[in-house]
Amino acid sequence: MPYSNSHLLIIATLLVVSCFLLPCSATAPRKLALVQPEPLILEYHNGPLLKGNLFVNLIWYGKFTPIQRSIIIDFIQSLSTSSARTLQPSVSSWWQTTERYRGGPSTLTLGKQFFDQTYSLGKTLTPAQILALASKLPHRNSINVVLTSSDVTPYEFCMSSCGAHGSGLAGKHKKIKFAYAWVGNPEKQCPGQCAWPFHQPIYGPQTPPLVAPNNDVGVDGMIMNLATVLAGAVTNPFDNGYFQGPADGGLEAVSACTGIFGSGSYPGYPGKLLIDRTTGASYNAYGAHGRKYLVPAMWDPKTSACKTLV
Repeated sequence: MPYSNSHLLIIATLLVVSCFLLPCSATAPRKLALVQPEPLILEYHNGPLLKGNLFVNLIWYGKFTPIQRSIIIDFIQSLSTSSARTLQPSVSSWWQTTERYRGGPSTLTLGKQFFDQTYSLGKTLTPAQILALASKLPHRNSINVVLTSSDVTPYEFCMSSCGAHGSGLAGKHKKIKFAYAWVGNPEKQCPGQCAWPFHQPIYGPQTPPLVAPNNDVGVDGMIMNLATVLAGAVTNPFDNGYFQGPADGGLEAVSACTGIFGSGSYPGYPGKLLIDRTTGASYNAYGAHGRKYLVPAMWDPKTSACKTLV
């Protein structure tokens, strides 16, 4: 099975609260009762997590503009910046939820970068080719992330996945496990699937799209999916960390909270967000360098609930 050791970002909308009319007699008024949803529990499966100081190495595959690269780089640099130095709510305060998982903080730093603007492997990538690209940079204490441009189609992109994370083997004898991930730019291929709520959804409630905070539907969509795979990579890097369901495709730290970006969310509505008064853009987190981002809710192991910033 391709990506047998990775977790796909499957876009799905779940109705978590249902109500039913209780049976009643002719003399008793009807009562409306809410069926309480089962608590969301991501079980810990006793495996190692990625903790301590980690590098995020980037492999840029295809053509990205300098502005697009800076949006993504600023986001990564914002993940572990001191919250005291950043406007709140911040990307770093969102990432601090990963500290609540076993082992303490995962401090991410931008590492090395590799550029392949000539599409050396073509514009359709297999899982093996993505792993080969991820292997081009150092792997020790790192997460190697392959970022593909809007004209590249990785395996299962736009079908069941907007990105994924997994693990590979490195070293002379291929015995050292390392974590990697990939995220595609959905602007031209599936913005309704992988860039919602900045584009009209391809299914479900047809609410008007929101304005993207960095004025780039594709890259702002990539940020949401990059946030998802990075959180999954540190809390379940080798399929034996935190997850619910099957090991090769279960719910993880952020994928367990799909479609939730702010308080009061429901299918078709991302929740309460902040609005830029000048541009009308929607966001919920400030970056370290003044940019605004929309980050998804993350499951909090202390409360067993999806945690939002606003």
